[in-house]
Amino acid sequence: MNACIIEDIQGRADSRRIAIDKVGIKDILHPVRVKDKSCGEQHTVARFDMYVNLPHDFKGTHMSRFVEILNSHDREISIASFPVMLQEMLSRLEAESGYIEMRFPYFVDKAAPVSGVRSLLDYQVSFIGEIDNTGCRIKVKIVVPVTSLCPCSKEISERGAHNQRSHVTITVSASEFIWIEELITLVEAEASSPIYGLLKRPDEKYVTEYAYDHPKFVEDMVRDVAAMLDAEIRITAYMVESENFESIHNHSAYARIERIKPQPA
Repeated sequence: MNACIIEDIQGRADSRRIAIDKVGIKDILHPVRVKDKSCGEQHTVARFDMYVNLPHDFKGTHMSRFVEILNSHDREISIASFPVMLQEMLSRLEAESGYIEMRFPYFVDKAAPVSGVRSLLDYQVSFIGEIDNTGCRIKVKIVVPVTSLCPCSKEISERGAHNQRSHVTITVSASEFIWIEELITLVEAEASSPIYGLLKRPDEKYVTEYAYDHPKFVEDMVRDVAAMLDAEIRITAYMVESENFESIHNHSAYARIERIKPQPA
């Protein structure tokens, strides 16, 4: 008999009869490769949250197995690999439900509107996967920074109007593959103005005047983005949020729309 065998305390039974909804690892860093529309793929670093449920009679879960699952996929982690990872979690951890969230900065090479000078702008992107006895659900979440200009300020002021940087966050479920860049472009088209990493003076003049000609309340922002998401047939459900970091107040303005789109019979 091997005297070096060490008992796994987490494998013991638990007598308190209290199930745990989510248990696992949070905020673990891992290098990944994600699909990039212009360059094929992009190397980045993601933070992962990985959880499963724990039945009432299990003392604990096996934390090391989450890391093993993550490392077994090396850097080939994508929306397509999420269902495989979720199924693997259920199998290896003897769970009935699981959750994975992968958060990472995604960089887009953007050209300034007049000079054409190019620069990188980062967007915060998340892939979110859930699995239980009803099936597997995958969502993409993107935080898109934009400019918003206040219609009321423009209407009542003799000179200028206050504007601010805003974050429009969309969380979507899709029936087919959709590029991250497509979703970013969809949001930016409905803002007072997109944001750029680098602008020359002619560009700054252009975006300032463009924003002035396209004023948007926070309510306008979410409604206009929602209308575009409604029109995109690949998207089956969505949530759109807008937070305006007000330049003349010490608070933010916020609005949200959440929809599950009716599916054709």
